Amino acid sequence: MSNKSLRILIADEQHFNRLRVERWFNQLGYYRVAPVQDLEELLSLVEYGCQPFDLLVINAALPGGKLDLLDFCLDNRQLDRVLIYDGQQAQLPPIPPCEQQKVQVSHASLPDLLSIQRLMAIIDRQRPFVGTVISVR
Repeated sequence: MSNKSLRILIADEQHFNRLRVERWFNQLGYYRVAPVQDLEELLSLVEYGCQPFDLLVINAALPGGKLDLLDFCLDNRQLDRVLIYDGQQAQLPPIPPCEQQKVQVSHASLPDLLSIQRLMAIIDRQRPFVGTVISVR
């Protein structure tokens, strides 16, 4: 059973990408999902939020050079874990081994359901990953 209190933030300029990722979280039982479409929305929610987010799922291209995404994610106490996708396009520097538990970088253009399941099995320890995949239509 998923921990319904987990707070998840999805940041991507493309509405379709945000919607697809949010639906995958919903299929896995996570409903406290906040999708944002630009850097200003992201910064507002993270900086002025009263509770930290358990997970930020962000397209590496979203900051558009206005923010050092890796430093922002590593140094921000309002973000417990981060998945940066499309990381190859953003040419992110290597993540120090001690920080790899907080920030993961995927070269995929969009995370798929299986990668989200695996990540949530780590984040939500009450819900072990059993290897089943929910079909996506």
